[in-house]
Amino acid sequence: MSARGDLRELRRHRVPGWWSDAKLGIFVHWTPASVPGWAPVDSDVGSLMAAGAPDALAANPYTEWYENSLRFPDSPVSRHHRETHGSKPYSAFAAEYCAALQSWDPDDWARRFAATGARYVVLVAKHHDGWCLWPSAVPNPRRGNWHSHRDIVGELREAVLGAGMRFGVYYSGGLDWTFEPRPIGNLGDLLAAIPRGGYPAYADAQVRELISRYTPSVLWNDIAWPSVGARLWPLMAHYYDSVPDGVLNDRWMPWNPLLATTRNQRVRRAADRLNATLTDPAGGLVPPKPPHFDVRTPEYVHFEQVQRDPWECVRGCDQSFGYNRNSRPEDFLSPGELLAMFTDIVAKGGNLLLNVGPRGEDATIPAEQLGLLDALASWTGRNGASVFGSRPWVRPAATTADGVELRFWTRDRSLHVAVGHDPAASTPGADGELIVPGVSATPTTRVLDSLGNPVEHRSEPGALVLLTGGAPQGPWPVYELRDCRAV
Repeated sequence: MSARGDLRELRRHRVPGWWSDAKLGIFVHWTPASVPGWAPVDSDVGSLMAAGAPDALAANPYTEWYENSLRFPDSPVSRHHRETHGSKPYSAFAAEYCAALQSWDPDDWARRFAATGARYVVLVAKHHDGWCLWPSAVPNPRRGNWHSHRDIVGELREAVLGAGMRFGVYYSGGLDWTFEPRPIGNLGDLLAAIPRGGYPAYADAQVRELISRYTPSVLWNDIAWPSVGARLWPLMAHYYDSVPDGVLNDRWMPWNPLLATTRNQRVRRAADRLNATLTDPAGGLVPPKPPHFDVRTPEYVHFEQVQRDPWECVRGCDQSFGYNRNSRPEDFLSPGELLAMFTDIVAKGGNLLLNVGPRGEDATIPAEQLGLLDALASWTGRNGASVFGSRPWVRPAATTADGVELRFWTRDRSLHVAVGHDPAASTPGADGELIVPGVSATPTTRVLDSLGNPVEHRSEPGALVLLTGGAPQGPWPVYELRDCRAV
């Protein structure tokens, strides 16, 4: 690919097979904000943005936005900070973060991630606070030595690759609060806070450094990109030249001179009103499509139908990406909710990029999050062979007459049916029968359970009936239907 970069040439890049086959990845948000690790839990980002209030994000549930939340004197975070940390500046948390690295075990993290069946890990290398998790040779002109002297990115990369997974990096190109410290209350403020001046060159140099040092299989930008497209395309071309089977996400909207108008208060208010009409009030965010991307990244939402574009659902184990010590048990996904979400995403052709937020004070993953990783590991240990490398079927889902949720996908020319079954409840269907609507048997149809055991079946008009007998093995069991057809 030309080093000069050409949008038409970039668009010839296709999502590599490894990513389409992966289905599951692990995201890691672990910044100095993980040391205070606190945010309110009573609302989600999608509903806050949809409200259109000028200071909506002062109540941001994302702990990695802690420094921004501090800039609102009456925000929940500011009140908590005064009570807990007094007048300590945000920058002071970096020293505590670095001290905790003495107990960090990247190999243990990688083993736990690999056990889930995840095929790739994406580490936040620099979030909006500008802190770099590698000893960058690109100096920050606004906050000196604002980086880890231990190569966290490199060490986790080696551990992840050693565990048989691919490694990617996240970089906050659109925001850096060391360059632009204005408080961000809503979309208009956010757009106005994309730094200009020397920041675009700084961000370009750091991303090129990340590419050169770590050859990441995923290059995951956030918010937007601070340069115009003509300067972004060469960076993307350089990435593809360095990592031909690499993946770019969809948050690379290039800076446009029109964004400069968001520094006008009236324009910001208009942007907030527009955002309120476009954001799903039920929660979550769907980024706008930039001129070039490989995969879509809806945040805390997933699409209702099979999508034309490759996509991954991005979300935390609770309502935050960074560690939130304020989260209650009910704020976390339950194992059943996680598996229901994962099978639904797979059925609709997506990947799940599930985030973990380690603690800043001791570099460990909290027990609630480990429990969810264990639930994934247990499920993929039984059913992973049907999931990884799968593709959507002619329909993603169905509900049986007695209310059992089904999810469908195909792999190796077989139909796989995931059954929304709680093993603590009775066997779905009367007398251990599971009616699968929209499927017809052929003379050579065979049905296997998740352990590879044959399952008897019979045909009914417009459906195939599986004689499951006793309770299925675990939650959301998957049956393989060979040589069947859709009706």
